Amino acid sequence: MIFYFTGTGNSLYAASAIGDAQGEQLISIPAEMDRKQAVYSYEQKDSAVLGFVFPVYAWGPPAMVLEFIKKLRVTGKPYVFSLCTCGDEEGQATRLLRKSLEGSGMVLNSSFTLKMPNNYVVGFDVDPKELEERKLKEAEGTLREINGIISRRESVHRNIPGSFPGLKTRVVNPLFNRFAMDTKKFYADDKCISCGLCEKVCPVHTIKVETKPVWGKECTQCLACIHRCPVNAIQMGKGTEKKGRYLHPDLQRLENSSAVKR
Repeated sequence: MIFYFTGTGNSLYAASAIGDAQGEQLISIPAEMDRKQAVYSYEQKDSAVLGFVFPVYAWGPPAMVLEFIKKLRVTGKPYVFSLCTCGDEEGQATRLLRKSLEGSGMVLNSSFTLKMPNNYVVGFDVDPKELEERKLKEAEGTLREINGIISRRESVHRNIPGSFPGLKTRVVNPLFNRFAMDTKKFYADDKCISCGLCEKVCPVHTIKVETKPVWGKECTQCLACIHRCPVNAIQMGKGTEKKGRYLHPDLQRLENSSAVKR
């Protein structure tokens, strides 16, 4: 069983690569959270695979991932792993996840950081095409190694904390979660074709398409609405107007996979 959260497909790709190799079903965390349960209970056999795959947001896991784990109860003693995807470094995102798992009675046996193409166009631009392709190619080899470790049920921690990880995670991440979720700067420009895709892909269902999309108050900063708009009409302030867009090249195929539970 592999729980995942994804915005532009990087984490879904990683979760799928592991799920296919390990014969495990993928479960969307936003879809589970839509059930509005006080507790999410699952039975696992001893040594069964239990994974958490997610992107790094401001050197921490998405708030929804931690909220889900807080409500998660798992029987048995599964082999628990985490994998976070990021453009360059994770800070102490894995440490936050480990503490959350421990709070729900689970031990993190292995953890991994996987570099993937950058997509946070609010603060940066997307990677140049050459770098994007290199990251995707290197990720294939890294995932093969990770699958070997998981198959052998080894206890391995391969993380990329980067410089000053404690400062970034303890200071920047709380500020991000408190102040960066404001939706007031989101808008659709005149290219908008009212297709409704942004409403469909929003994990917190904050977008409603009337003539143009309208944003509510809740947001995760996944930026799926920006990147998945087919005509690049969605912006966040003026800073994204000239930025690139990114989706994992296999996103559509992965979303249609029978292994993904929604």
